[in-house]
Amino acid sequence: MIYLLIGIAVVATIVAGSMRSRALSRGVAIGALGLLAAVPLAVHDDATINLLADAGLYVILALGLNVVVGFAGLLDLGYAAFFAIGAYTYGMLASPQFGIHVPFWLLLFVAALLAALFGTVLGAPTLRLRGDYLAIVTLGFGEIVPQIFQNLTKYTGGPNGISALDIPRLGPYSFGLSATPYYEVTVALVALTILLVCNLRASRLGRAWTAIREDELAAKHAGIDTTRTKLAAFALGASFSGLAGVVFAAKLSLVSPDLFQFQVSVLIVSMLVLGGMGNVAGVIVGSLVLSTVNEAILPQADTLAERLFHLRVDLTADHYFIYGAILVAIMLLRPEGLLPNRERRAELHASADA
Repeated sequence: MIYLLIGIAVVATIVAGSMRSRALSRGVAIGALGLLAAVPLAVHDDATINLLADAGLYVILALGLNVVVGFAGLLDLGYAAFFAIGAYTYGMLASPQFGIHVPFWLLLFVAALLAALFGTVLGAPTLRLRGDYLAIVTLGFGEIVPQIFQNLTKYTGGPNGISALDIPRLGPYSFGLSATPYYEVTVALVALTILLVCNLRASRLGRAWTAIREDELAAKHAGIDTTRTKLAAFALGASFSGLAGVVFAAKLSLVSPDLFQFQVSVLIVSMLVLGGMGNVAGVIVGSLVLSTVNEAILPQADTLAERLFHLRVDLTADHYFIYGAILVAIMLLRPEGLLPNRERRAELHASADA
């Protein structure tokens, strides 16, 4: 059932992304989101709903990173740091840690603003860096933030993190331990993220990002303020990660530094590369595919191998090997991604023909 639902969402996303009519494309996208919102009426397995909620959070994270990497062309390998900032914002302001119990709905905005602020802090000293140098700096930032949370034991609980987080409420209704309300909130945030990202791409700011990605020097001579434009990309991309971090922490009722390591950033970047950088529909497809592989297929690889091929093997320690092999195969066979934008496809095929 879960694979059928994800397959429907992927097909609807591809169809919406390939339509030339913007109104019809939006109609298909709204229909797909409405269908996904109604999933709990048909699926009563809480573990499945929880898996779908995690997939939705990955979609938000990937769309946020797509603003930085896909639109502006700024390689960010420390994106999990903003995810951690959003999660710890909820952990510190909605728990017994400091005796502060700020409502979940308010913290969604607070975490987005804090993550945007730290995105600006990261972007400010790296504006002159490009390519590999920018990637190394963002990688360092991604490693520093979890270590700070781990070492500030008095405030963050250290390696053990912060537990017993407040359960979100909507009026008299408490979310409780069910994954369904978190899933519905995630679907709503995914819809909001898609709307904002699509509007940003079509805006004057989005066109400035595209110009910087293609040729920063030419963009600067064309009158674009590259400093402010790149800062906006870092800030806006980070804000989506902060949103996802709040929902993630509230659903798990726990935050810990181990949850925001480098492999999280690599996974999100891989979603962009797999789906097609710069293309919203492609990023959504890549997110759904890799989140399914990472959360549903690889943990059951032993069972699937025995059921499909009658092989009794222990693949517990080989998950990252299998995951890496899938990515290598995709990059060799289709380097532009599963659903690339026209510019990316033209660049790769032009270089191949040359």
